[in-house]
Formats: sequence, C-alpha cells, structure tokens
Amino acid sequence: MPAAALQINRLNKTFLVDQNEIPVLEDIQLEIKSGEFITILGHSGCGKSTLLKIIAGLVPYESGNVSYNGIPIQGPGTDRGMVFQEHRLLPWLKIKDNVGLGLFGLSKEERSRRVEEYLALVKLEGFGNAYPKQLSGGMAQRAAIARALVTNPEILLLDEPFGALDALTRIQMQKEVLRIWEQEQTTMILVTHDIDEAIYLGQRVVVMSARPGRIKAVIDTDSAATRDRASTDFAHIKKRIYQYFFEEEVVEPEYVL
Repeated sequence: MPAAALQINRLNKTFLVDQNEIPVLEDIQLEIKSGEFITILGHSGCGKSTLLKIIAGLVPYESGNVSYNGIPIQGPGTDRGMVFQEHRLLPWLKIKDNVGLGLFGLSKEERSRRVEEYLALVKLEGFGNAYPKQLSGGMAQRAAIARALVTNPEILLLDEPFGALDALTRIQMQKEVLRIWEQEQTTMILVTHDIDEAIYLGQRVVVMSARPGRIKAVIDTDSAATRDRASTDFAHIKKRIYQYFFEEEVVEPEYVL
C-alpha cells in the first residue's frame, strides 16, 4: 500500500459547554493510506463525528496535528468531500444543479458532462431534472454522494450517511458505496455506530471508546471474507468488537458531539 496520506498525531479536542470544558477526543493517533476504506465505530456521543469534521477542516482542535500529504489541515479543501446523515440537498434546486454546486470555472458543457457522469455513477440517470422532494431517502443520499464526488476529492468523509434510511435501503446503499469505492479508488472514511456496517465496508475498523473518545483498537478485516455477513470470519470480527465495547460501562452522552 502507498505511504500514509492522512496522519493524525496526538489529537485532543474539547468543547466549552456552560463554561465547562468537556473533553471530546483524547490522544487520537491514526494513519490512513491513500485508497483505503476506513470505518470508525463507537457509541453515540463518543466524538467520532467530531473527528470526521476535524479531518474535513470544519472544526478546530486544541492540540496535536492532523495533516494530509504532510500539509497540516487548517480548513476545508477541495481535496476532501463530505456526506452527512441528512442529504442536505437544496429543495429549490433540481438534482443536477444540486450535484453541480461545487463545480466552478468550467464551461456549461463540461459542467453538464461531469454532472451526468456522476449521476450515472450513483445510478440516478434520468433524475437530473427532478427535485429533492421527488426522490426517496436512498435516492437523495445517492445524489448527495454524487455532489461530494463530482469535484474529484481525494478523500470522501461519510458521517453516518445511512442512519435515516430503512434497513433494506441501508443495506443497498452500503453495496452502492462499496461499488463506487472499488470503481473510483477514493479514500473513504465512514463513521457509524452500526457494527455490521463497519465490518462490511471497512478494510480496517477503528473502535473508539465512550467519551472522551480514544482509539481502543484498529481491527484489520479480510475484505473478501467479510463481504459475506453470514461467514464465520464476519462473526469472529463481530465478536471481537463486542468484547471491546462491553468491557466498559456504556454511559449515555449528555451532549451530541
């Protein structure tokens, strides 16, 4: 594999709430190589979404270092795209215009070509002139993924993007994201609290503790074996993850982080 492209070194993050400092992330160390699919798994409120937003450059941090290809991340950049739990499509724009929002400096023809290319990638051909309200939840998330990918980011950050979907649509969307990753070879980092999802998608599963979030383990998966949720390999990794989670008491978070 190529050398680590994204490096997180001794990262710490706190939030100030009611004049109290709430520790969110503590001593996070992680290296992610170009083209990897990493899943970050943890309890609600453990800071995994905050970690993703720090990588995206949307949230500052107190100490440590986050760098991409040796350059510190100090804000958002076109090298990183992000998909949230809600699709966040603009309801007054057609799907093709939502997808093309981030395209600047292109001719009308090239912009249209790029939008059509990525609508096809997420299997939304023919829906460019539809409005978000005319799409199902899964289709809207496909459009959000197309919007994040159309600018050719080197890293795609996915913040529990299937959390609002029904179980069957969620499984289908997992398959679609896996297909896109295999085709595009974009580095992908997905946060989730769904253990099956983390194992199915991730080449490595980063297991985080309850708040303050620390990395308890990084588990390598045999991608071919864990694509079958009924396999003994899948069950073995799932059992390991359960052991990491339930060796500590689960504390309900006071704040969503």
